[in-house]
Amino acid sequence: MLTKSVVENTLSAALGTGADFAEIYMEQSKRNTLSVVNGKVESAQSGLDYGAGIRLFFQNKAIYGFTNDTSEKNLIRIAREAAAAARGDRVYPLQGWDRLNFATMDPISIMPDEVEKRRKAEKLFLATEAAKRYSPLITQTRTGCLDVIKDVFIVNTDGLWAEERRVRSRFTVEAIASSATEKQSGHLGPGASMGFELYDQIDVEDKARDAARIATTMLGAKHCPAGRMPVVIDNGFGGVIFHEACGHSLEATAIARNASVFAGKMGQQIASSVVTAIDDGTIPYGWGSSAMDDEGTPTQRNVLIENGILRSYLVDKLNGRRMGATTTGSSRRESYRFAPTSRMTNTFIDNGHSTPADIISNTEFGLYAKQMGGGSVDPATGSFNFAVLEGYMIRDGKIAEPVRGATLIGKGMEVLQKIDMVGDNLARAQGMCGSISGSIPTDVGQPMIRVQEMTVGGRG
Repeated sequence: MLTKSVVENTLSAALGTGADFAEIYMEQSKRNTLSVVNGKVESAQSGLDYGAGIRLFFQNKAIYGFTNDTSEKNLIRIAREAAAAARGDRVYPLQGWDRLNFATMDPISIMPDEVEKRRKAEKLFLATEAAKRYSPLITQTRTGCLDVIKDVFIVNTDGLWAEERRVRSRFTVEAIASSATEKQSGHLGPGASMGFELYDQIDVEDKARDAARIATTMLGAKHCPAGRMPVVIDNGFGGVIFHEACGHSLEATAIARNASVFAGKMGQQIASSVVTAIDDGTIPYGWGSSAMDDEGTPTQRNVLIENGILRSYLVDKLNGRRMGATTTGSSRRESYRFAPTSRMTNTFIDNGHSTPADIISNTEFGLYAKQMGGGSVDPATGSFNFAVLEGYMIRDGKIAEPVRGATLIGKGMEVLQKIDMVGDNLARAQGMCGSISGSIPTDVGQPMIRVQEMTVGGRG
């Protein structure tokens, strides 16, 4: 994206006051969205965004500036202004680059920007009709598709010169069921690092019927009883609890500031021995996958917890300096407007040895959280509160009546220690994760798990 001379002149300006590291991050992003509401196209948008960010390190202090004017004159200006914000002990010479490293990920079969909007809309109309036909109780539908093509260029004074094209596509569906007194919704959002071939991998009509099923089932459900009880959390998006209540607390963003309950616990038992948790940015076509992170470090499979023992944090370059730790390919950002920091990619609890049938049959009474909704968490304490989108009571080892209004309340470390059964049906689901470096695509996942006892919010 930039010539060698522009890179040399910009980084030389960045090093002018004694920075010991300088980096240019540049991207161009094409984004297309299409939304259909109640069978009619609500919006169809396309956009192109581009710009660059320049980051400097003065030992453990970072300076960051960004711009969408990527002319040589302006890049040098941004670099000089950033450099003027601090001063190092000496001026480091620019070393240059021995070779160019071009990062690649999985091949894309159908580039989404080459597909007519009409073909995309046809998929959304099919999903809309499938949701409506499921039940007369479905009164509203919303379907959408998103595709992003992002070209990333990273060069730094450590000799890195890397480029990558990232392509992601996602389908979303929401169905709302209504009665005379209330409304309930069901929604799903499968996505992958794929082009339009994503729609060969998923059946949009099945996804729409499933969203409608959730909405109609919860419409007639009784209120969930409150209290302490065993909770069985299903696979797929059930992993959002680990992601939010535990995963963020394993990021160096929190660890380096000692603002995490897991700080200083490397090598210690922090979870039940049946729990192994992994963050893997190399999964083929994973929603959170890429060949390199947003500092140009190759992504990798990081075992965070192994049989209950804390084995690794997620570390970026700056916080790695502060911690004396090696980067783990975990530095991410929403765009050039954000400085990167340690973030999750595809994070999940790994398969265990129990079957889902065994987990249910061995639970005499409790809550079965089949689909999780949104929630909130405090990374410093791990305290969380999550809504259950689709829930059922378990009675005498069998799934019984549906219940609504359930919330799961607890602390991440306590939940990890109380997981006593882990299934063998690992699945992942897609979402967007927000933090100080913006909103990024991440996978969450797990097999079915059982937590011995949790606080369930409800009625009574």
